[in-house]
Order: sequence, then C-alpha cells, then structure tokens
Amino acid sequence: MTISRVTVLPLVAAVALLSACSKQSESAAHGEDDGHGHGPGGHGAAHTETKDGVVMCAEHGVPEAQCAVCKPDLAAKLKPGESMKVRLPSTNSMGIVGVHTATPETGDIAVAVECVAEVSFNLNKLAQIAAPVSGIIQTVDADLGAKVDEKQTVAKIWSASIAEAVAKAVLAHQTLDRERRLREQRVTSEQALQEAEASHRGACQQLRTLGFTEEQIDEMGHKPQEQVLMEVRAPFAGEIVERVAVRGSLVDAGKPLFTLVDHSTVWAMLQVPETTLARVKVGQSVELQLDSLPGKVFTGKLTWVGPAVDERTRMARARAEFANPDCLLKDKMFATARILTRKAEGAMLVPPSAIQHVEGKPFIFVWLGDDLFDARAVTLGAKFNGRLEVLAGLARDEQIAVSRAFAVKSAMLMSRLGAGCADD
Repeated sequence: MTISRVTVLPLVAAVALLSACSKQSESAAHGEDDGHGHGPGGHGAAHTETKDGVVMCAEHGVPEAQCAVCKPDLAAKLKPGESMKVRLPSTNSMGIVGVHTATPETGDIAVAVECVAEVSFNLNKLAQIAAPVSGIIQTVDADLGAKVDEKQTVAKIWSASIAEAVAKAVLAHQTLDRERRLREQRVTSEQALQEAEASHRGACQQLRTLGFTEEQIDEMGHKPQEQVLMEVRAPFAGEIVERVAVRGSLVDAGKPLFTLVDHSTVWAMLQVPETTLARVKVGQSVELQLDSLPGKVFTGKLTWVGPAVDERTRMARARAEFANPDCLLKDKMFATARILTRKAEGAMLVPPSAIQHVEGKPFIFVWLGDDLFDARAVTLGAKFNGRLEVLAGLARDEQIAVSRAFAVKSAMLMSRLGAGCADD
C-alpha cells in the first residue's frame, strides 16, 4: 500500500506529539514538574478546584470545561468566536513539528463568479441599412470598413415608385396653385380649393415617408423633368462592417444593403453556472480578460441575467456591456469573465494552512504563549489570491498558527488516539 505525503505529515506530527507526551508522563511519574501544572502522578491525576470555584484540568492546567485535549467532542458545538484550550505535550513541541505563527494579513479583496464569455456587437448600436423602396442601385457611396457620419449618404436608388410619387406631388402642387388663383378670382369654389390642398398634402406626405425633405419636395416641383434618386442614409455614426450593395443591381424594398456598427461599446455574452446564480445581479461590475490580449482587463457592467438555465450545461446566459474606445474587442472573441459579487476593503486574510476543520467546522489555532493554543471557531468568507477571508471569530492582532497547524489539531484529538490525559 502506498501512503501519500499528505497522509504521512499528520501521522508524523501525531507520533512526535505522542512521544513527547509519553516522555512527559515518565518524568511526571518520577515527580518532576514540566511547567504545565502537571502535578505528581501524571496521566489520570484527579481534577482540582481553584479558590475561585473553577474546576481545572490538572493534567493540562486549563479549565476542565475548556480543555480541548480532554473533551475534543465539545469543539463541534462552538459558535464563531468561541474557543477551547489546547495544551501541547511539552514546551518545545512547536519546534519539534515546525509550527510557525504570524498575525493575519490585511488586504482588499474582490469576490467574483468566474465564467466563460463571447464578445458580440452591441445590438443596440447595430443597424441593417435596407433599401426603402424597390429599384435599381445607381451609386454606392460607402465601402466595407468605411467610417460614416450620422445621416451620411451611403447609396442612391432610382425607383419607378419614387418617380410616380414625384409626378403626383408635382401635379398636386400645380393643381393647388391653379385652384388658389381661381379662388382669388372667385371662379372656383372653396371646396375645390380644400380638395386640392388635401391632395397636395397627401402627395407630399408620401414623399416625406420615403425620406425626402420639404426643401427637396419644393425643388422637385420646380424641376419635374430631372431624374429623382432616393438617397439611402446612415441612421447613426459608425463603421460599415458588411456590404451587399452593388451598383446597377435590382433590389426589393427591405433588402439589406449594409450593416452598420458603432464599436464604442460591445457586449459579452456570459455562461453563468447555476450554482452561482443567487449571487449574480444586474448592475454588478464585470472584468473581462482575453488570451489574445494578455495583460488587458476590461471593466463593464452586467446588464441582463437570463430567466432560464440550459438543461444540458446547467448554465444561465447573461450579458455585460463594455466600453471599447480602441476597438480592441472584436465580435466572436472568446474571453474569461469575472462577475464581481462583493468587494471588501481591509479584509482579514489567512493562508489555507491556518484553517483546520473539526467535525466539518473551520478552526484557527491562536497562540497564547509557550505551549498553549486557543482552538477558535471562525466564519470564513471568500478565497482570494490564495488566501482565505476570515469574517468572524478572530482579531487582527492575534498570533495564529500559519504552518503545520495540523500538528496542533493532532494534539487536540489525541484522546481519540488513545492518548487522553484525563479520566472520563
């Protein structure tokens, strides 16, 4: 059978402590006092009562109710901040097993949910520029990759429907002028003038719907013989990322000619694990990192969390928005996202080696001096940069076992190994 090093270390510590305890017992049997308050008689000596009425553990020199070596099972009942005492077998036990102490570290932490992400265009700043009418493309004024301004012309279309609408508008304008003159001469009725005005308004409204301005409509009225082209314009400033418009081609109304994107912001579509959804909320900060851009961290906001979980992946979709002033983030890029669920300044941090679990509860061993430790129940928070956050149960200036803390735990559980020092 192969025993791993992880298993060997606690066993070695326990053997070393048991050996020290055995030697201590032999010296106690010869009437020697090692400074622990162990009186003559060694293991199994009777409990004594102090003048203050507190029952003491004669073997370990601590109150009997707080002796973790004699009563390790009581540790499971401790609340965060409560503790029991652990007396090591001898004053040099710490040196034998290599226990080192230090005060907790203080630092700022950011607790996060990590998930995979894919960059995409911001659909609120993406537009399909389509042909407003059926016709023939006469000019293409923007190419792929072109930066265009808001309302800039990107193409011109000749359409029979536009020519017909212009002809109606010109005729309606001429009719209205004639009716006005006749009405001034009292040749025609008021009703005829009103009908001409209504017809003119309808014809002009049709052209306005197609995108013509009042100035253009007036100009067309004065130049009825000139060819009229529909100008296709960009709805906002951005970059042409797709072009299908070709000069001379026949297009139907509604057919996309260009795709326009404003790159100033992008989205990242996240895959959030089901187990972390309770901590994820709209408005939280999100950090985005990409293998293709090492060292770069983009910060944005979570704008949407999906209402459903994928039945196969057990992931929920979410969306974050990021500023992209340098256009470094491209559509379809893969990335790693961190949703920052909590930030803490001046958090108390300890190395994982300082945490020992007894009956499933986390403990830290606080050094009280010489060979005495406090087995303190604590509440843990997040893990950040290889350190664990302590939320409750520990003071910042206390010395704690930061290495080989399992050796102190071994001393605490000696009675379970048949090395108890008190009568039960």
